[in-house]
Amino acid sequence: MTRAAVPLMGQGASIVNMISTRAFMAEPETEAYCAAKGGLFGFTQSLAVSLGPKIRVNCIAPGWISGNSDLREKDHAQHPVGRVGRSEDIADAVLYLSGAGFMTGQVMTLDGGMTRKMIYEH
Repeated sequence: MTRAAVPLMGQGASIVNMISTRAFMAEPETEAYCAAKGGLFGFTQSLAVSLGPKIRVNCIAPGWISGNSDLREKDHAQHPVGRVGRSEDIADAVLYLSGAGFMTGQVMTLDGGMTRKMIYEH
């Protein structure tokens, strides 16, 4: 898909890929998913070098994002920011990266600080 889109993109265009915090951390039985997300992270970095300076390429690594209002208080409380992520958080990040003219080849982690904690609560 990227190969088909690149010729249609103009100077200063931006590609924002979606990976996951699972590119950097894992749980049992998630090998294929983690490998795929890690691969897309490498792909993002390679494209940033190959397509620059015409096109910038970055990625977003969301953590727990939910539109479900039935979450428990402890689901929110285990995040250092005090809540589970929302789709609006991702949309805001895409808008930022789309206009960040001096940023390429980077990952923006949006997980409310969860990857900085040592232990997840169950």
